[in-house]
Amino acid sequence: MSKYVKSSKNTIFQIEDTENYDQLIDEEIVKIKEVLQRHPMRIPQYYYQLIDWDNEDDPIKKMAIPQIAELNVEGDYDTSGEASNTKLPGLQHKYQRTVLVLSTNTCFMYCRHCFRKRMVGYSKDEIMKRMNKTIDYVKNHKEVNNVLITGGDAFTLTNKTIEKYLYHLTDIDHLDFIRFGTRSLVVKPDRIYKDQKLLDILNQYHIKKEIIIVTQFNHPNEITKDTLKATLALKKAGCTIRNQAVLLKGINDDPDTLAKLFNKLTSIGIHPYYVFQCRPVKGASHFRLPIKQGIDIINQARLQLNGLSKAFRYIMSHPRGKIEIIDKTDKQFIFKFHQHKYDDDSNLLFMKDIDDHSSWLDLDLNPIKS
Repeated sequence: MSKYVKSSKNTIFQIEDTENYDQLIDEEIVKIKEVLQRHPMRIPQYYYQLIDWDNEDDPIKKMAIPQIAELNVEGDYDTSGEASNTKLPGLQHKYQRTVLVLSTNTCFMYCRHCFRKRMVGYSKDEIMKRMNKTIDYVKNHKEVNNVLITGGDAFTLTNKTIEKYLYHLTDIDHLDFIRFGTRSLVVKPDRIYKDQKLLDILNQYHIKKEIIIVTQFNHPNEITKDTLKATLALKKAGCTIRNQAVLLKGINDDPDTLAKLFNKLTSIGIHPYYVFQCRPVKGASHFRLPIKQGIDIINQARLQLNGLSKAFRYIMSHPRGKIEIIDKTDKQFIFKFHQHKYDDDSNLLFMKDIDDHSSWLDLDLNPIKS
């Protein structure tokens, strides 16, 4: 495990504060600092101490510490067409039943595989202004039955702001449930189990509407005693918890690791929901896997899972919708639209010739090589 490093507010922002800094040569330092100019580093001390610095391939380190490979700008910053689905600043309405709210640009940790690296900051006043417009939008769109409050990380919002969202949203009759997107369970669990005010707020409002916490564990090493404490606190407050993992090269790209992750999550009451194909975002190409390899990994992992832990879907979050990657024949991939932006794509089942190297689909649903 890592040594405890002094840093501002128990968070590490500079590469000079990391344990391997002295091992870097000048050329590597220059390149990593170039990475940081584009994509800053932010690591809570809790998560930093999970790194095994004696393991060159440590998965926690790869997800937290900047890498020179991030200078590869192949890909896009908006891989799922979020800009085209933005109806108001910070509000997206891509799927008929769901409104997605980018409530903040702040995260407890800047994950190196993040697909929202493009986001820029805004003030607390702007957050409140966006909230008011969001409430009005949801009230006026009765086809919407759920709201996902994310970011950034929704639990970096103040308790007062979280309570205001819940106060207004739980009063809207046509909403069935409210989701919060947060990695605090993974990277800063004491945000949850040490904050009784937050737990009281969630407990107060879950009686009116189902409150679902959507998180992202990608490796079993991220599940700790602190994770369990935060999970139990959320469950006691009446919340349910769902996990959206990302299939990442060098992190969880083997069946045993995935199976261990999903079985451990299910055992503590966090249910696997989606496994996402890594998006072709700029600066994260080194995390991408070919679809063919991903299918094999998922299928082999499922052999080690029970009914609950294998209930997830393997998904590509595409500009045209969430496309389920079902399986492959000897010659073709099998896909199906799980959620659609365009009506013509509703429940569409389609097949594509296998390409050993393709890791994504273009807008015309043709394979794109990684």
